[in-house]
Amino acid sequence: MRLPNSFSGLRIAHVSDLHNAGFGRGNSKLLMKLKAEKPDIIVITGDLADSRRTDIDTAVGFAKEAMEIAPIYYVTGNHEARLKEYETLETGLTDAGVVVLRDKIHIIERGSEEILLVGLDDPGFTLKSDWFNEKQAMVNTRLKNLKAGRNAFTVLLSHRPELFETYVENNIDLVLSGHTHGGQIRLPVIGAVVVPDQGFFPKYDAGLFKSGNTNMIISRGLGNSLIPIRINCRPELVIVTLESK
Repeated sequence: MRLPNSFSGLRIAHVSDLHNAGFGRGNSKLLMKLKAEKPDIIVITGDLADSRRTDIDTAVGFAKEAMEIAPIYYVTGNHEARLKEYETLETGLTDAGVVVLRDKIHIIERGSEEILLVGLDDPGFTLKSDWFNEKQAMVNTRLKNLKAGRNAFTVLLSHRPELFETYVENNIDLVLSGHTHGGQIRLPVIGAVVVPDQGFFPKYDAGLFKSGNTNMIISRGLGNSLIPIRINCRPELVIVTLESK
């Protein structure tokens, strides 16, 4: 990694696919684990709320409490793209101090050095189908525009891991993603049986993937959605520590 030396040791808590789940009263158990990890920043990579059983108060309440631990950066997921109440959710998050990155860049500085946080809005806000690979083309264009003229170490927050090749093409250093839930049902050796937007036996299901100088970490997520159970696929809170080499 071409990480600036001053950012070596930066701890990122990666929360994904909470789907309005509750871990203890008011998510107290999850918040306790977050606090114990002492992150420098917290990133939320989509599906904080669930479009099938929407609870804006729970989603915003978690963010308010987590803001007491570290600054939060948030990107949308496909469930937010389906929410009729999305504007209410975003207003609640921004009022709580969360930085909402909808196709935006946020610069984090330490002394004279900096890294970029790039946040992609979920394609579902714009595209309702992907018959002709429009999603990849759109995201590719967005990334090229966002990164134009910038060569700093880049952390991309994007809900969609199936676009990994596009992230590689745009020289992203680190991608933090979710969406798959790790498949929720995993088989030994084989891994996930099926995930959204990749179908059966997906290439990108959970964990670390590398190509060239790009690393992508896919969280198994914390909540469930359509399928109410997990088999061989525990929910996870991901902690990433950056190191310069």
